[in-house]
Amino acid sequence: MDLKLKNKTALVTGSTAGIGFAIAKALAFEGADVYINGRDKNKVDTVAQELVLATGNSNIKGIAADFSDKQQIDQLLKQLPAVDILINNVGIFEPKAFKDITDDDWFKFFEVNVLSGVRLSRVYFDKMLEENWGRIIFISSESAVQIPAEMIHYGMTKTAQIAVARGLAELTVGTKVTVNSVLPGPTLSEGVDGFMKALATDQGKSEAEMEKEFFTNMRGTSLIKRFISPEEIANMVAYIASPLSSATNGAVLRADGGVIKTAF
Repeated sequence: MDLKLKNKTALVTGSTAGIGFAIAKALAFEGADVYINGRDKNKVDTVAQELVLATGNSNIKGIAADFSDKQQIDQLLKQLPAVDILINNVGIFEPKAFKDITDDDWFKFFEVNVLSGVRLSRVYFDKMLEENWGRIIFISSESAVQIPAEMIHYGMTKTAQIAVARGLAELTVGTKVTVNSVLPGPTLSEGVDGFMKALATDQGKSEAEMEKEFFTNMRGTSLIKRFISPEEIANMVAYIASPLSSATNGAVLRADGGVIKTAF
């Protein structure tokens, strides 16, 4: 299927690995001009070249920026003042007992996971409205709906992303700009893979045993009983980023493996 993304410019934040990387790759395969992002310039440049070779799309560039630093965000916006597609994917997570989550932790998670998308959208959104076309997609999480007890601060930021996305969608009335949220379920990104391997080692179990235990005790409502691949999330995001998804706006779209136990 041709998603009609040629000549569209996309920025995918936090895209040197995991879900962000998979999204950038999917958009690049569809012919979009893709800007990838990460904190380390050398890694960003290396991944951009890797994507060029993998996709045959030479219109892939990188911009390094740490989204905990507003000045670096401002520099990114100067380098890239307008985009057609904004994928607010950058995010941090950390399992931590509620009593141990400090004020600084709360502020840090909100700064990176929520304000990153707010700051970029504040610049790009009005330009999309002027052009009468654009896509803003927040990569939230099933944790926005079913807040994980082991990282409440993370869940809070994912709920906030949904609220921001819906609010922006309310400002698109009568235009061809859409704003949506995507809720991945437990996904085998590099961070999650490392976390699960560490758990398996600590508990003296195999990785397969640890995965089975995770989907029994921590995400027992999962219908697929496995980790989702980043590519499975990217497939949905690429469609939502395309002109073909024009009737989908203000939506919360689940790619969660059935973890969220509601019909709507």
